[in-house]
Amino acid sequence: MGDQCLFCGIVTGDVPSVQVAEDATTFAFMDINPASDGHLLVVPKRHSKDLFEISAEDLAAVTLAAQRVAKAAVRELGADGVNLLNCCGADAWQSVFHFHLHVIPRYTDKSKDRLTLPWSPVPGDVNTIAELGGRLGKALG
Repeated sequence: MGDQCLFCGIVTGDVPSVQVAEDATTFAFMDINPASDGHLLVVPKRHSKDLFEISAEDLAAVTLAAQRVAKAAVRELGADGVNLLNCCGADAWQSVFHFHLHVIPRYTDKSKDRLTLPWSPVPGDVNTIAELGGRLGKALG
């Protein structure tokens, strides 16, 4: 998959990156289009297209690696918080089809933090929430 996938190329070293951390299963590197100072990506070394395709073992390893680098971002960069973001599918803003978690340090100092999201939470319809929750609960059974 390395010939076709940008992140596989980064993992193998064929594509340059600023590496932050690596273990047997995961690779963390700086995002070249950062939403905030210290924004990085954590990927599984084994190619998986998205959240639906990644193995449970690789997902757990990526999540634990993301937690480790998020703690470092707070400790070392003085971040005030962290967002973990995964986009699954083109309509959900996924642009590289190799599973990845964005670790986005957040700062009250907006000169370090350029991230804005288009979603503004507003209360939902209680009946719709209950109906959809019931359907999902039954499906997960």
